[in-house]
Amino acid sequence: MDDLDFEMVAASLRADTRDLTTFINVLADKLQGALPDRVMVRRGGGLFSRDKGVRSVAVDLGKTRYELEAERGRLTPRRATAVRGVTLKTEEIPLADWIDELSRELTEEAQRSEGARLALQRLLGA
Repeated sequence: MDDLDFEMVAASLRADTRDLTTFINVLADKLQGALPDRVMVRRGGGLFSRDKGVRSVAVDLGKTRYELEAERGRLTPRRATAVRGVTLKTEEIPLADWIDELSRELTEEAQRSEGARLALQRLLGA
């Protein structure tokens, strides 16, 4: 995969960030469908709640975990760095950087792994 593929992944993840509620729900569905063993989605509401929307998405890529949390109409993107399962550093980053970094890591992993390449194809709807 080359940079063109990275751009395709970034565009796919970026979708329409103007409507943040729709964005995080669509993003969570795409990522969970493509990488079910690496993505954890937390949804809101209880048994009788009407709001079943996505509250957070976490993508675990080994050394790096990308987290996106929705609260009160605001998204908080974070990148966490871990070594041997211990989180050393978590930092907030701009949403555009979060999308670009996650996309780049996914495309790099797809170059190394057949399973990751297939997951990336699912993410792109191929």
